[in-house]
Amino acid sequence: MNADQLCGLLAEPSRLRAYSAIVLGATTPEQIAGSAGLPAPVVTKALRRLTKGGLIAASRDGFSADESAFKDAVREGRPERVPLDPDPARDNVLKSFIRDGRLTHFPTFPEKLRVVLEYLVLSFETGRAYPETEVNEILNRWHPDHAALRRELIEARLLDRENSVYTRPR
Repeated sequence: MNADQLCGLLAEPSRLRAYSAIVLGATTPEQIAGSAGLPAPVVTKALRRLTKGGLIAASRDGFSADESAFKDAVREGRPERVPLDPDPARDNVLKSFIRDGRLTHFPTFPEKLRVVLEYLVLSFETGRAYPETEVNEILNRWHPDHAALRRELIEARLLDRENSVYTRPR
């Protein structure tokens, strides 16, 4: 079940109240009606729909809720994460500092900073000359402190600078 289906099942107030009553421990239609404050025919209809939708199950012991449906719906709706680097160790470092295409914060460990800088420098073509304004624009897409990023890339020798013109060495 996906998130839309799950929300659709619980969008009707009577189904939401019936489901809530079951989660809170009601197992029989009478208990559910009493706990949810709903008339018996409304509860019967809600139980039928919730069972058909797979959100609750009926057994000899009464009704029970399938709370795992929520986790499953979230997992199903989550897009498959594409690794930022084929090396799992480097990818773990990158995913710790890069979210939604942005650098969240600067790594404090030099080894991790190097991994991040080596990834960010891929935004520049090798051998092409970039004026400082264009470098700032590209780095601003990653993080608002473009000056710090630019300085780190220069110090790591991942970008060269001469007369405010930057190149990525081969």
